[in-house]
Amino acid sequence: MATDETDPLVAFCRSLPGATEDIKWDNDLVFSVGGKMFAAFGLPELQSIGCKVEPAAFDVLTRQPGIIPAPYLARAFWISLKREALPQEAIEDLLRESHALVAAKLSKKVRKSLEIGEPT
Repeated sequence: MATDETDPLVAFCRSLPGATEDIKWDNDLVFSVGGKMFAAFGLPELQSIGCKVEPAAFDVLTRQPGIIPAPYLARAFWISLKREALPQEAIEDLLRESHALVAAKLSKKVRKSLEIGEPT
């Protein structure tokens, strides 16, 4: 598997407005916006991905093979999926949605400082 330097989904997360990254819990590459987490990749293989989804999508997605409610975060509608569970484009859509859901909860001042528009 690609390292985080060449991984296309990691690069995608890095490209989202206001995204920052760090290592949490010694084994997760975590992406945040405005200090709030929107994606996590299990290290070192980056095969497990966690992200926030809309409540209606949560039930549908977690019925699919390779996608489960995220441990400790399911109550906030986070899923954990294996890369092979969905095509890369679908995972990018989920990561984009997760970023938007988290960014929408930020204050107007923080969104403006991160050059993120108003929630839609």
